[in-house]
Amino acid sequence: MERRETCGRRGKSIVSKLNPNIMNDAIFNENHDEMVIAKDIELFSLCEHHLVPFFGKAHIAYLPNKKVVGNTHLKKHSHTKAHSLIMIFFLFRFLYHFRIVEIFSRRLQVQERLTKQIALAISEALEPAGVAVVIEAVHMCMVMRGVQKINASTVTSVMLGTFQDHPTTRKEFLSLIKK
Repeated sequence: MERRETCGRRGKSIVSKLNPNIMNDAIFNENHDEMVIAKDIELFSLCEHHLVPFFGKAHIAYLPNKKVVGNTHLKKHSHTKAHSLIMIFFLFRFLYHFRIVEIFSRRLQVQERLTKQIALAISEALEPAGVAVVIEAVHMCMVMRGVQKINASTVTSVMLGTFQDHPTTRKEFLSLIKK
C-alpha cells in the first residue's frame, strides 16, 4: 500500500510542475534591445531512455524585441528607493528563467529536446530578435553504466534568430557564459 501512495504523490508532484501558464503576467513592454542573459541555472531531470537522473546548468539569452521578462505588478507598488525597485525587477526577470527551466526539466526528458523546448518557449512568449540556450549536463547513465566516465558531460545548444544568423552575437553570448 505504501508504494502506491508514493507513486500517487509522485504523480501529483509531476502534474503540478506541468502548469501550462508559465508566464503568470511576467512579460511587459520595455524599450530594451540589448542581450539579456541568465546563466548557471541549475537543472535536474530524468533520462527517458534509462530512467536515471541527469543534472547540470542551463544558460539562456535573448535579444528583446520591445518585450522583457519581469513582473507587471511591480508598477503597482511604490518604493522609496529606486535601487530596491531595480533589484526586485531583475530578481523577477531571472526567476522566470529559472521557472521555465524547471518546468521543462521536471519530466522524463532527453537533453536535446529540453534545450529546444526552453528556446522555443522563450521565443514564442517574448517574440525576441533571438534566443540562445546552452545546457551542460552530467548523465548518470554515462557515469554508472556504459562508458563509466565520471567527468564526462554533454553540452547541447539551440540558437534562434539573431544568435543563429549573426556569428558575432553568438560569439558574444558564448564568451559571456564562460566568465
